Amino acid sequence: MHIVQSRRDFLANASLSAAGAAAVLGGRASLADEGPPETTTLRLIYDPSICTSPGYIADGLLRAEGFTDIRYLRTVSGGDAVASAEADFSTDTGAWIVSRLDAGAPITALAGVHSGCYELFAHEPVRTISDLKGKRVGIRALRSGSHLYLAMMAAHVGLDPKKDIAWVTRPDGSLMEPFAAGEVDVFLGFPPEPQDLRARKIGRVILNTATDKPWSEYFCCTVFGNSDFVRAHPVATKRYLRAILKAADICAAEPERVAQTLVDGGFTERYDYALEALTEIPYTWREFDPEDTIRFYALRLHEAGIITSSPNALLAEGTDWRFVNELKRELKA
Repeated sequence: MHIVQSRRDFLANASLSAAGAAAVLGGRASLADEGPPETTTLRLIYDPSICTSPGYIADGLLRAEGFTDIRYLRTVSGGDAVASAEADFSTDTGAWIVSRLDAGAPITALAGVHSGCYELFAHEPVRTISDLKGKRVGIRALRSGSHLYLAMMAAHVGLDPKKDIAWVTRPDGSLMEPFAAGEVDVFLGFPPEPQDLRARKIGRVILNTATDKPWSEYFCCTVFGNSDFVRAHPVATKRYLRAILKAADICAAEPERVAQTLVDGGFTERYDYALEALTEIPYTWREFDPEDTIRFYALRLHEAGIITSSPNALLAEGTDWRFVNELKRELKA
């Protein structure tokens, strides 16, 4: 069941106003002369996680871009809601986007936001990806971002992710506590789960996608939109993306302020975990090429036997980098 919230209800306690955001960015930036958005309504996804903070602090920036009716949907699968045209934009891993493009989903990848935020935790004797053979690996769901990442990692070292790993799922998608209790051997978490496990001294980190190559050299969270919306509303698409990328700059420049905003807005409970995560996540949307990211994940997922499409076909049919390329020139640091 989807629950739609108004912008006012959604951000009742949030504190980053448009004026405050502009102050962080060094003054109120003038809007480009591309004209007003074709629509003033946006339908976005409510799925709080610290790594996708730009989407939760961008309200004032979105309003400054001309969006006056901003609606948030609570749903268990935000990406699928975008594909079904129930929502206009969302953020997910590049690997998930590639898998859905391969399945024919009508979505369009638009820009990367940051590189890695996943950390792979394991109990002894697991110390490397090769040690995953025969182990119980906790994932949120088959074909979820965590499953796709681990399948790629396993195939990358010569394992067969379909035969060599015992995938463990739960209906609610929560595997951190089963990992803590020793019910699974390996768990791939994203903020605030890694911060919590480290604080409780549970398991060991055997891979960090923010620091370990090759995963750290590509975007993790990637913005995408419904393909029909992007084609019909290019100005609105660019204005939405501009607000999100400015918000990513705020996350990098003012992690303390953003962490407090997330807590005040009810997006996360622990300020210390939020601040630690925001400090560690590389909001590097200018530094990497999103096309390289999609190609990389397509190659790795093909290698793992998960997709059949060629990288070139996916890039041609499911990406549009015009907006981010324009914004890189427009929003020079």
